[in-house]
Amino acid sequence: MHQKVTQASLLDKLGFLRRNPAIFMVWLLFSMAVALIGWGVLLANLKEAQQAVEQRALREVNALARTHADRLARSLDSIDQITRHVRLEWQLSGGRLRLEQLASDGMFPPPALYYVTLVDAGGNAFTTTLRDGELTYLGDRPYFLRQRDSGTDQLVIDPPVFGRMAKRNVVHVSRRLVDDRGQFAGIVMVSVSTTFFTANYDATILGPHGLLAMVSANPPMELVRIGDNVLPPEIPAFSSHPSLSPASGSGQHGAEVFEDRRARYLGWHPVRGYDITALVGLDEAATLAEFHAGRDSAILYAAWASAALALLTGLAIALNAELAWRKYRLGMAQATYRLATEEGSEGFYIVQPVLDRNGAIHDFVVLDCNQQGAEFFNVRPSELIGKTVSGFRGNLDTGMFMDYLMQATQEGTYENEIDVPGNTALRLRWAHLKIIRSGDNLAVRLRDISEAKAHVAELKRRGNEDVLTGLPNRHWIQSFLPQALQHATENGTRLALLFIDLDGFKKVNDTAGHAAGDELLKHAAHRLQEAVRPHDKVVRFGGDEFVVIIENIEHRIDAAHVADRVQQAFRQSFRLSQGVHSVGTSIGIALFPTDGQDASTLLEKADIAMYSVKTHGKAGYQFYEAKFYNALRERLDREAELRRAIAAHEFEMVYQPRVDIASGLTLSLEALVRWRHPARGLLEPAEFIGLAEETGMIVALGEMVLDMVCEQIARWSAHGGDLVPVSVNVSAQQFSNADVGSLVTAALARHRLPSHLLELEITESSVMGHDSAVSRTLMKLQKQGVKILVDDFGTGYSSLSQLHRLDFDVLKVDQTFTARMEQSAEGKVFFTAIVTMAHALGMRVVAEGVENAAQIALLRSLQCDEVQGYYISRPLPPGDVQPVLPPCDFPAAV
Repeated sequence: MHQKVTQASLLDKLGFLRRNPAIFMVWLLFSMAVALIGWGVLLANLKEAQQAVEQRALREVNALARTHADRLARSLDSIDQITRHVRLEWQLSGGRLRLEQLASDGMFPPPALYYVTLVDAGGNAFTTTLRDGELTYLGDRPYFLRQRDSGTDQLVIDPPVFGRMAKRNVVHVSRRLVDDRGQFAGIVMVSVSTTFFTANYDATILGPHGLLAMVSANPPMELVRIGDNVLPPEIPAFSSHPSLSPASGSGQHGAEVFEDRRARYLGWHPVRGYDITALVGLDEAATLAEFHAGRDSAILYAAWASAALALLTGLAIALNAELAWRKYRLGMAQATYRLATEEGSEGFYIVQPVLDRNGAIHDFVVLDCNQQGAEFFNVRPSELIGKTVSGFRGNLDTGMFMDYLMQATQEGTYENEIDVPGNTALRLRWAHLKIIRSGDNLAVRLRDISEAKAHVAELKRRGNEDVLTGLPNRHWIQSFLPQALQHATENGTRLALLFIDLDGFKKVNDTAGHAAGDELLKHAAHRLQEAVRPHDKVVRFGGDEFVVIIENIEHRIDAAHVADRVQQAFRQSFRLSQGVHSVGTSIGIALFPTDGQDASTLLEKADIAMYSVKTHGKAGYQFYEAKFYNALRERLDREAELRRAIAAHEFEMVYQPRVDIASGLTLSLEALVRWRHPARGLLEPAEFIGLAEETGMIVALGEMVLDMVCEQIARWSAHGGDLVPVSVNVSAQQFSNADVGSLVTAALARHRLPSHLLELEITESSVMGHDSAVSRTLMKLQKQGVKILVDDFGTGYSSLSQLHRLDFDVLKVDQTFTARMEQSAEGKVFFTAIVTMAHALGMRVVAEGVENAAQIALLRSLQCDEVQGYYISRPLPPGDVQPVLPPCDFPAAV
């Protein structure tokens, strides 16, 4: 709280300063001027210093380039003297000069610097000063070709290359040889190590990233040393050739010019007598390093100085502002207080005790009040000031206010929320009263909290009301029922609890959709309210479960009568937007105090009794009996077992063939799940599928079965050979509670299977009420190549229009129709109608439950396409290869 007050005070002060900028603007402008001048001078000096360093660097590299050019000129002159001398010796010897002998006599320096080679007119090297050098063919080299084709005596300096003879990077310098007739006789060549031309690199001057080079344009040549590395011919030093104009000069070149991305100051100068330019470069970062260090220090000192100036300015502004603020607050305090009390939404009163002759307080008088305080009593302030509390009129309980004022006088403070009775002079429904003693007087604050109280009440109502039906909800019953039980205990009365579950609601919700389910729940709530007694409480406990609380009953027969009326109310079908649907009720009854002493026990036992009705045929009511608990415990244990089995993957698949009745070939396999129970052995689907459907676990089980089947098909595929498709059963709950299309697509992709190897079998109830959603899913899967089969046709609610609209591939007729086909003519006619209808819609027909050869013959005569049943084959284990039957030999049609 103190922090919030401090923040508010700070905001007020900032607002005051914004309205009176002259308080701080003079100091601020003065400090900014000083800072700007100081920084301007500093940055100008730094700029001059940097320019001086750069100019000095440019002069230095220019001088170094001149020195480097002189050294290169002297080096090239001395090398040229060697070529001329060797050529003269060759001429004097009549072409029989052998350089190996001269080298052994010490006439040439070690070949590490350079070596001399004579090449004949055919391009073959025939003598050299290179020890252990391999004389090789050089007639294809550019320097040889230039000398051969030039026709003039000229010194040729070739760009650096990897020498064939020395096996290192060298620069070839050559002159042509001519015989006595003036014809081309070969060349004399001095091969100089590339390090020779940059040996004068001085790291103390140029640093680790300096540059020393000689370059030429014709022929293009780069011989560059950077730091300790003389770059080989295949590695360029420049990204783009630097501008070297005029012939001698210096300049600053950015990092984009150099391959190592380091900016440099370059100086260049032509080498006297040669078409070569000497280059010297200083690294910009190293050159400016000392300057940057000094600049950073200067900027740091300047920043500290600026911070000190800002601090002093801030202190000066703060002191000046504080003085002005205090003066302002002092002038505004009284006006602000009056404005706050007059314009606020709370009523303020100053009340003074009235003493009798003995000094005891016998009344209170109003000394002052604000406008809002007077309006609370529907009067003007002048009508309230000077009036005693006992003199208030308008049905107001003045004694209550007198008590509050007396308590504040004695204890120093009083605070409470008052529920103001109606028809009084105080125009409030709920008020927050706070009284504080100040000296002999009392400061009274009255605040209207009627709206807040109404809001809380509304939130409480909404929290206790079911949004869909408008009935009280589970939260409400948790607070009401304990109170009702306590009241019954105190009055010695009995109470009954009816736990009601709607029979068949889940089927309506799954087939007709959630909207139809919601509509049914609203109608059901209305019928329940009409069926019970006016003072009985109907509660929507959750989902399709309701609770009825019956108070003040004398005999259990009273609860039975209410249950009978509820049963009667639900015998008539419900007319919904999605059609006519029938639901019943299973009702469990628990009595207080016979069956339980608290709310949770009664609810639990009523629920157990309701479950007993569910398990014994539904559509009835049952009072709680102790034996019901064991049945529920067994049911819960079975659910836990099934849930654990799904988590532990205790299921395996068998496959029943589906055979073409004309050819006898197996066209498909139906995947059937079995539960490998750790104690009871292998269980058939009838043992657990119904439980999985009721509990919703069928969704997880169906997803697991789909993955197991796809994994098995992938194993069969790995063994090679042709495969027939495998069909997997998909329940209606999977369409309602899972994205079947995505699950199928993901399973096929996960096991790398072609979609035509998987088929889906769906029941008729899967598509009822979900036409658009299921249709989109099935069409998507059919486009991918997955066939869709209608399973157990004739047991559900399908119509011809639905079959046509959803465009199924195969129709599987339920085994009951296969059995009736032999028993009566009507059964045969009905089966014929199914086949005719399916063929008209482009579907193949499969007869399920085929048990004997007579049925096969009859089915062939009825144009049935495929058969499946124990006569063909029982479900088979998967095995290493797909369990496809050999061609069956069926009897002829009857």
